[in-house]
Amino acid sequence: MKGDHRSLLLATVLISSLVLSALIHDTRAEVITLTESTFFDKVKEKDTAWFVKFCVPWCKHCKKLGSLWEDLGKTMEGEDEIEVGEVDCGTNKPLCSKVKIGSYPSFKLFYNGEEVARYRGVKDVESMKTFVLEETEKATLNAQLEDDKDL
Repeated sequence: MKGDHRSLLLATVLISSLVLSALIHDTRAEVITLTESTFFDKVKEKDTAWFVKFCVPWCKHCKKLGSLWEDLGKTMEGEDEIEVGEVDCGTNKPLCSKVKIGSYPSFKLFYNGEEVARYRGVKDVESMKTFVLEETEKATLNAQLEDDKDL
């Protein structure tokens, strides 16, 4: 009888840890980590906006953001053609130099591989979401106008 309880307890602990692990992983799934080797291919995706946070681990202003970026990623999850990414400039210095990051945190919106806007507003989910939606709409319209010119 004692062995049955141990097996049941072990199975419960194992299942609980798997569920917890999946939940923890799921909260970060909406934010995509970009590196020197993935950044340019990702932000060049056709008709896709990328809102990217550039930070370094030692920056007190970056640390102060807390879960803001993950919360924004979760909020933007249902938006078609909009991705939320992040770059660690501590390990990707050449990339951050190429995209002209001079202070941390920096937030930039890219569309079809081009930087279209830099966010300098209030650091809360609603303000950032509004910015991304408005700027993506402008970038989409501009891209469509450019495509129409080519016809």
